[in-house]
Amino acid sequence: MEWKDNIPNPEQIIDVGKEQFSNLLKFLPWVILTFFLLIGLKGVIYSIGPDEVGVIQRFGKYIGQSSPGLHTKIPFGIDKVTPVKVKKIFKEEFGVRTLRAGASTAHSSAEYPEESIMLTGDLNILDVRWIVQFKIQDPTKLLFAVRDPVDTIRDISEVVMRRLVGDYSVDEVLTIKREEIDHLAQVEMQKILDDYQVGIKVVTVKLLDVNPPEKVKAAFNEVNEAKQEKEKMINQAWEAYNKVIPKAKGTAEKTIREAEGYSLDKINRAKGEAERFLATLAEYKKVPEITQKRLYLETLMEVLPKARDKYIIDPQQSSILPLLNLGATREVKK
Repeated sequence: MEWKDNIPNPEQIIDVGKEQFSNLLKFLPWVILTFFLLIGLKGVIYSIGPDEVGVIQRFGKYIGQSSPGLHTKIPFGIDKVTPVKVKKIFKEEFGVRTLRAGASTAHSSAEYPEESIMLTGDLNILDVRWIVQFKIQDPTKLLFAVRDPVDTIRDISEVVMRRLVGDYSVDEVLTIKREEIDHLAQVEMQKILDDYQVGIKVVTVKLLDVNPPEKVKAAFNEVNEAKQEKEKMINQAWEAYNKVIPKAKGTAEKTIREAEGYSLDKINRAKGEAERFLATLAEYKKVPEITQKRLYLETLMEVLPKARDKYIIDPQQSSILPLLNLGATREVKK
């Protein structure tokens, strides 16, 4: 019957429970105090990342900014700190969505015609897809000057892009004016954002893909092929023109210059001969005999070297007899 003596009765069990509960009550204030201390410490210390700026509010009023690192604030909701990434480049896409970025970028197959379908200046329809990259320049304006910065940026970008596309023809938007549209869109978006004091700086606006809508793409391609064929024929005609016309102009110019040179040569020669004749006449008038003799000798000097056979005749001789051909070479007969 000894084992029955070791079993506590209900009163003993109650007394033990009261003792343990009393001991627990002694440590409860310390547990509660530790709990509140942990909550307080969590509310006092906060961290700001290296690419962030902390915007501090006290009872909802802006009081300043905190730099990257560990800081303290008044807990229990008195001070509120909002970290804002000021060095990160954010991106908004229009007409397209990126599912996975990186080396193998994947885009969503869904279409967003409410964003991308636009009317050009020559009343054609294009599917325009673009991106806007921006970063936060003033965290205070971003948090307090505008209610929804992302929606504001998207609305402004769509308005600006639709207006610019409407200022150009479909061919210009597809080909030569894309970079110009990118630049103008960035400038105009930045101006509007500055007027609204959003605190955002636009880094890049870039057209990704510009195509006609799928329903009219086949007809559009046929028109483009016809235009290209037309341009090809025009270029071929200009090529033939540039080969023939400049050559003909060069030949005509050469003939004209030769004729002018021949004319100038003849005129100069005639003037020279006339001046020489007048100079000779003046000398002849001064001393006719000497001049006449000089002219005679000069003429002989010019003519005699050209004569092949020469005959010397006595001026007193009344008739001319045939002379032996002494200068001719005879073949001696053997």
